[in-house]
Amino acid sequence: MKPDDSGLLLGQHTPVVQQYSPQLLHPIPRINARRDLGLGETLPFHGVDQWHAYEMSWLDVAGKPVVRVGRFQVTADSPNIVESKSFKLYLNSLNSMRFSSEEAARATIVADIGAVAGADVTLALFTVGDPGLAGATLSGDSLDDQPLAPWEGEPQAAQLQVKAGVLVEEAVYSHLLRSLCPVTGQPDWATVWLHYRGLEIERSSLLQYIVAYREHQEFHEQCVERMFCDIHARCAPEFLHIQAFYTRRGGMDINPFRSTDASALALPRLDRQ
Repeated sequence: MKPDDSGLLLGQHTPVVQQYSPQLLHPIPRINARRDLGLGETLPFHGVDQWHAYEMSWLDVAGKPVVRVGRFQVTADSPNIVESKSFKLYLNSLNSMRFSSEEAARATIVADIGAVAGADVTLALFTVGDPGLAGATLSGDSLDDQPLAPWEGEPQAAQLQVKAGVLVEEAVYSHLLRSLCPVTGQPDWATVWLHYRGLEIERSSLLQYIVAYREHQEFHEQCVERMFCDIHARCAPEFLHIQAFYTRRGGMDINPFRSTDASALALPRLDRQ
């Protein structure tokens, strides 16, 4: 579904903003893309949109720059996505803002992002060399050496071939995910990981399904929710976790995580990002 891009900064020339400007933040309602998936108010998944912001800076009371890397989490049940370019421009607008402490800066940022997302937001701040930013190692098997049958057109749940009566628990991943921005048409690159217990999905068909996103135009969060719904419909899992790790653009990466388990936690970033 093509989004309503009225008011979007994405794809437009934008001047550098020198003053604190929370009004730059732009919400994108989740409801339209979810209606396209046949979803109502009760969602079949839980999860978060996890962002890393690598270009965060403000001033201390003496005017000295403070530089941090931020890990944001916005819950999947929030009414809005925060549009990525507006997010970046907002963070840049903090560069000349003086804060009395790191906690004061964090509180302001969390309040501003939460107001646009329509839900509580968490933010962990890291120094540039913090070992907590180290890339995770994914569990499971890579799909990327599987044979790939030709496919033309949009990704479809029917691509996913399951083995009737064969129940498995497995984790698999692929580095071959590419989707397109629905506003600019530019490519977004990612690794996608999933862990499930249910009817076994034939691995070459799963890889074919993932590669079918190569010309698919949707925001990162929407792609992951589409994958979750299609896989859930095909393999009837007892549980399903899925996360995509999109490489950074404009100093930010996005890592949507969706799960049948409300207590499941998103994985951190990958070295690739």
